[in-house]
Amino acid sequence: MSEAHAGAHAHHAPTGFIRKYIFSLDHKVIGIQYILLALVAVLVGMVMSVLMRMNLSWPGTSWPILGTLFPGGAPGGHMGPEFYLSLVTMHGTIMVFFVLTTAPQGGFGNYFLPIQIGAEDMAFPVLNMMSFWVTFVGFVVILAAIFFSGSTATVGPIGGWTGYAPLSAIGKIAGPGQGLGMDLWIISIAIFCVGSLLGALNFITTLLNMRTKGMTLMRMPLTCWAWFTTAVLALLSFPVLLGGGILLLLDRMAGTSFFIPGGLYVSGVLSGNSPDFPLHTGGSPILWQHLFWFFGHPEVYIAILPGMGATSHILSTFARKPVFGYRAMVFAIFAIGLLGFFVWGHHMFISGMSPYSAIAFSVLTLSIGVPSAVKTFNWIGTLWGGRIRFTTPMLFAIGFASLFVAGGISGLILGQSSLDLAMHDTYIVPGHFHLVMGVASIFGMFAATYFWFPKMFGRMMSEKLGKFHFWITFVGVYAIFIPMHVMGIQGMPRRYSEFTEYRFLDSLRPLVIFVTIAAIITVIVQLVFYFNFVWSLFRGQKVTSDNPWEATTLEWVTSTPPPHDNFGGHLPTVYRGPYEFAVPGAPKDYMMQTEPHDAEVPAGLGEGTGNGHNGHQH
Repeated sequence: MSEAHAGAHAHHAPTGFIRKYIFSLDHKVIGIQYILLALVAVLVGMVMSVLMRMNLSWPGTSWPILGTLFPGGAPGGHMGPEFYLSLVTMHGTIMVFFVLTTAPQGGFGNYFLPIQIGAEDMAFPVLNMMSFWVTFVGFVVILAAIFFSGSTATVGPIGGWTGYAPLSAIGKIAGPGQGLGMDLWIISIAIFCVGSLLGALNFITTLLNMRTKGMTLMRMPLTCWAWFTTAVLALLSFPVLLGGGILLLLDRMAGTSFFIPGGLYVSGVLSGNSPDFPLHTGGSPILWQHLFWFFGHPEVYIAILPGMGATSHILSTFARKPVFGYRAMVFAIFAIGLLGFFVWGHHMFISGMSPYSAIAFSVLTLSIGVPSAVKTFNWIGTLWGGRIRFTTPMLFAIGFASLFVAGGISGLILGQSSLDLAMHDTYIVPGHFHLVMGVASIFGMFAATYFWFPKMFGRMMSEKLGKFHFWITFVGVYAIFIPMHVMGIQGMPRRYSEFTEYRFLDSLRPLVIFVTIAAIITVIVQLVFYFNFVWSLFRGQKVTSDNPWEATTLEWVTSTPPPHDNFGGHLPTVYRGPYEFAVPGAPKDYMMQTEPHDAEVPAGLGEGTGNGHNGHQH
């Protein structure tokens, strides 16, 4: 491409505030918008988790501020069980949809996928803008469910983040918050599904059609493979949840009976004997579970796969070594995504399914351990013998791997139907999925934030504050969720607002209080991250190089922060794999993807290794 021709494609940034920062078509601005949305959402979710823990540890205690803010749900400052259940519902919904799904894919994926493949923008910039604002509207609606739940006793519906029917389908007769609050909850999830579908279409089209010259599929960073696979998962799973949500709304508002069986007797009223509870016949509550979990299990990987990609990327960068087994990592990412669609039934072992179906789902569930183990051992292989730089992003990447393995071990237990039958409704399940899906995914976000912050904003985040944040958070999340496994094994039931009625759980009370104290400390330490983030935006040390981490991929080729069209109209040409570290005979310990082959000395060394070197050229 000639210089004149390349320059002709340069795009100038809009100058108006609204078009530049609000309704922006720039994928980088949209990515930052997603990240800011997630930062607000996670604050709401963390406050709710602390309120739940306080009630579990000190039931009956009066919290005057709660009584002032929510006189119906916490009269006299005493939290009622319905109020607690609404906190469980809203905490799970906000964290899963508006944090774990929004930040890794919509935030960092939006910002860096086009740059890493050498594109000027997303394939459909207007669609990209719409995907964020649709998601934002979904978040506003879920917040409305807190304040306009139709009941002063709750801050939303009480049916759990899974919205199980028939509790979610029969309307306000089901309990406080199950009227307008449940309607708003369903509408919010439906809106979120639409936004995610728009984003998924954009990601897939961009990656397949807009890679720069020389950027073959096997030269893409593992982050791009993870975002691509996540987009495919979203494209195939969110329509199922959207359809289920529409059917649920029809049951609630149009008198249909998709999920409501006949003969229901609720709150002293038989179906058909009250205007608040019209006649329903023939529906299946289990159908909702199938629809929800057909989305719900791929959702686990929608949350965790971007973290896997970022972890692989960061471990290689700071170990100063190519990713061990690059191709195996790519196939493992796809295998995890594919198998994720066949295991939804392991969430339903206690629903009365056939034992033969349970065996099939159990075998498929355990098989996911194979590609997961491939990734884990390859991370270890990447670190082995490396010249490791223990920066803050490296620490969080290692922490991600640790949490993923620790949480995955209990997944092997719960994946066996005979064990899950006894443990499903105990605290071992929240302990498992918080480790492997919740905090592991969040550690991936932290690693990505510390790693890419200098490229996004031209300043470094504080390493001292970052490492303090890491160590307290790392110890804190283990102190919270490992004891939950012990509680579950001893039979402590989840979703209960207090345990004072159960004598056999008295011995666990000190452990419950320990978990709560650990949770409060861990949440407070997150304020250090918020301070570090905001302070560094304005006062952080300015980067003196476009490539402060001495990394190899295309985002470090362009200026800092990147221009409106990413490369100033001069699209790069790719000659190498994404992880060209420690190339034998090279003048330095890394080589950018844009460095021609004649810069490698002696020429030809390192080819065909399948580990991120030149062997990926096609």
